[in-house]
Amino acid sequence: MGKFQERFVSFFNNRWLVFVAAMWIQSCAGIGYLFGSISPVIKSSLNYNQKQIARLGVAKDLGDSVGFLAGSLCEVLPIWGALLVGALQNFIGYGWVWLIVTGRAPVLPLWAMCILIFVGNNGETYFNTAALVSCVQNFPKSRGPVVGILKGFAGLGGAILTQVYTMIHAPDHANLIFMVAVGPAMVVIALMFIIRPVGGHRQVRPSDSSSFTFIYSVCLLLAAYLMGVMLVEDLVDLNHTVIIIFTVILFILLFIPIVIPIILSFFLERTDPAEEALLSKPENMEPGKSNQETHEVILSEVEDEKPKDVDLLPASERRKRIAQLQARLFHAAAEGAVRVKRRRGPHRGEDFTLTQALIKADFWLIFFSLLLGSGSGLTVIDNLGQMSQSLGYDNTHIFVSMISIWNFLGRVGGGYFSEIIVRDYAYPRPVAMAVAQFVMAIGHIFLGMGWPGVMYVGTLLIGLGYGAHWAIVPAAASELFGLKKFGALYNFLTLANPAGSLVFSGLIASYIYDHEAEKQHQPHHHLLNAGSMFASMPRVDEPLKCEGSICYFLTSMIMSGLCIVAVILSMILVHRTTNVYSHLYGKSRSSNLV
Repeated sequence: MGKFQERFVSFFNNRWLVFVAAMWIQSCAGIGYLFGSISPVIKSSLNYNQKQIARLGVAKDLGDSVGFLAGSLCEVLPIWGALLVGALQNFIGYGWVWLIVTGRAPVLPLWAMCILIFVGNNGETYFNTAALVSCVQNFPKSRGPVVGILKGFAGLGGAILTQVYTMIHAPDHANLIFMVAVGPAMVVIALMFIIRPVGGHRQVRPSDSSSFTFIYSVCLLLAAYLMGVMLVEDLVDLNHTVIIIFTVILFILLFIPIVIPIILSFFLERTDPAEEALLSKPENMEPGKSNQETHEVILSEVEDEKPKDVDLLPASERRKRIAQLQARLFHAAAEGAVRVKRRRGPHRGEDFTLTQALIKADFWLIFFSLLLGSGSGLTVIDNLGQMSQSLGYDNTHIFVSMISIWNFLGRVGGGYFSEIIVRDYAYPRPVAMAVAQFVMAIGHIFLGMGWPGVMYVGTLLIGLGYGAHWAIVPAAASELFGLKKFGALYNFLTLANPAGSLVFSGLIASYIYDHEAEKQHQPHHHLLNAGSMFASMPRVDEPLKCEGSICYFLTSMIMSGLCIVAVILSMILVHRTTNVYSHLYGKSRSSNLV
């Protein structure tokens, strides 16, 4: 009994259990993707027009992106406390909307409805921040895969919740709002005491690479399964029993990763405590963690005093030379022969506060590169329905489903391949972001040309590139600016997403689309007499529709150009951080080669 209890405690403190639980929470963190499904219910129940629904959509986007409070609370409260706040916000916001839509509560003015949607969707930021902060600290040497997988499951959340709602088969579509209010809150409250840092740097095992390979396999299988299920349910009128079976299989796939912490805790021998104590010393010196003791100050002096040709020496000889110089500096400092200069702030690769990061050029390079890259991708996602309609596709929601799958695979793949770049080659992670942005530039060109079948290729390239940003950027930010204030740094960077969408989609794309639609509609007015002209004109509430590739040609070319600018910014960042990544990962690479 005592041995079982010990193993159960080991299971509860296993970093892989935290990771799997974070994956489940992230599966519920994509409630914003369901707004397109719940907005028709709100529109019909409250007699809103399209402009009012659009304002609710803006409130939803702001709630999904404004995470300052979530980042700050994660630094003050325990992780479970921040998750509880997010669950309460989600429940209160969408729960109140459900009461209003179903007539159980009085109707509120539009501004109050916007606040409720903002509050409900803002709960996502707590789920995202808590999951990322905990898992990045537990897997400091595998940040790319961890961030990519977690952000990927957040992207799949909408598809998973939609499948659950399809299984429920509720005749009243307002019940979808109830499910959005209650479902994520229940899951988060059930798992909130598991999500926390557990000293993961002391749990490194040789089997970790196999465990990540297994997780990746489950991710690919899950993406392929959801794609197949969505296509079958769209093309075939299925029996409700079949839909239930599909949903049960989906839950089985989601639960499969739990076997990793079970096997590690109950079926494999634990690492000897003495070995863990030895392991923790070198592992504590992870990229992104700073130590403000005198030793570190003197180590920074070594970087200033060492000859430039030292970096050209072999790894073993370089370490020997630096150790000799360090010893002389320690001796001189002890005798007062030299005065160790104090730094005004942290160096790249150490812990930054948000205010310290805001005065660094590298931070703004990441922000504006993300704004241009992800902003152009979000513009396509927001306008995908009209883009496909303008090219003659009737079944537009197929492309919405497809781009969500490619988005998921882009997040998972972006984390995986960027980790290979830094681990195997000690090269800056932002180079992977530059590749993703170049792929997006090609995708925008395809969409602008409007060739037959181009929507399938365009959604593939845009979805993969857009998703990759959200695996690469958080990992790169944690490496360059540390883990201590990661929540605040991450939530500031996410503001680039709505900012880019506001400018590119709200101003550029919509203006060009309306302009082309008016040009197409004007010739008809000149050919008709006055009576027939007024009869044929659309009502004020009906916006003009544009047809053909010309509708989004100029927009797509502009988006492609902006992606090229983002590539240039990313490569500037690569150039500026090459030495940093060589210092962070070059040592582990040289040891692996030995």
